[in-house]
Amino acid sequence: MTDQDLLENYYAGYDSKWLGILLERYTLLLLGVCMKYLKNEEEAKDSVQQIFLKTITELRKYRVAYFKSWIYMVAKNHCLMKIRDKQGKIPAVLTDKLAATPDTVTDINSLWQNDKTLELMSDSLKELNPEQQQCVTLFYLERKSYQEISEQTHYSLLQVKSFIQNGKRNLKILIERKINENT
Repeated sequence: MTDQDLLENYYAGYDSKWLGILLERYTLLLLGVCMKYLKNEEEAKDSVQQIFLKTITELRKYRVAYFKSWIYMVAKNHCLMKIRDKQGKIPAVLTDKLAATPDTVTDINSLWQNDKTLELMSDSLKELNPEQQQCVTLFYLERKSYQEISEQTHYSLLQVKSFIQNGKRNLKILIERKINENT
């Protein structure tokens, strides 16, 4: 069953069996994301459990269209919040003694930059026309082939390629415009 099928079955009666199957698929992905950000195995395992709990409560409130990208963003945001909380809890005296290495500063800065870029991309994606938005999402976020997108959307292969190419170009233009507006 696809992620979408499992989600639809879950939404039909809120049977946690379907959600359990879905979450089981993404356990390793979530653990990997948490390890990437938190750099601590035990903390990463705890975070995966917290993300599962958050997923259970959030999916009752909202309908999610693309589960994999949604759960990835939930995990990333959870980890970034944990990092922010940690930074706020380190006493100033220790902070001076534990002066960050250039690599650490670069890692934190790149995380913040990636977070801002993903937000800009997410906002800009919503501004594309529906065909471009759908094809770009299926191709880049869900890693579907042109053929799979064509079969799912009933667009011809040429239309799919065109929507992706034009969507990518328009996405770049929208992101650049937003960056220029903010500077």
